[in-house]
Amino acid sequence: MDSLIACHECDVIHRIKPLPGKGAAHCIRCGAVLYKHKPNSLERTLAFALAGLILFILANSFPFLGLKIGSQVRETTLITGIHELYVEGMHVIATLVLITTIVAPFVQMFCMLYILLPLKFHRLPKGLPRVFRFVNSVGPWGMMEVFMVGILVSVVKLAGMAKIIPGISLYSFLALIFVLAAMTVSLDTHQIWQKWEAHR
Repeated sequence: MDSLIACHECDVIHRIKPLPGKGAAHCIRCGAVLYKHKPNSLERTLAFALAGLILFILANSFPFLGLKIGSQVRETTLITGIHELYVEGMHVIATLVLITTIVAPFVQMFCMLYILLPLKFHRLPKGLPRVFRFVNSVGPWGMMEVFMVGILVSVVKLAGMAKIIPGISLYSFLALIFVLAAMTVSLDTHQIWQKWEAHR
């Protein structure tokens, strides 16, 4: 039985067919892009997910920023920064920062590893459809780039008051933003559904 896909713009049903290298399938009615050919999609996405997890650990294990005023240096990590927001009474903001910069990215990477590692060894992970739909719903909650913009604005404002010392965590966090974006772009969702249909 052929796999089918509905156009995201006009809901016309199409049969999924193999594409040439760097090819793309378009809707016959509205011309919207249905899917693209992504060679070695699952392997590249798995590699990005593993790299992202390593960067995530580094970003949460070392100082994020340091402020040097005179001879005193005060360093902060992501977790301590969120804790300070909570202590200052900004509970909603602290919760949002926790979800968008730590929980959502971690869940996204963990779920991708849960799905892709078994598929790499030709096995079907349990509950694949539910987990895959869940990770797609979690994805929009990851707003690390917004958080980074806020950090850069704060650094500019504080530069005249103290010397800013970027930590390993800051560089890891910045690299993690690009790795997560690459993980999302490299994933061919149709390959996952095709493997699920073939193994179930």
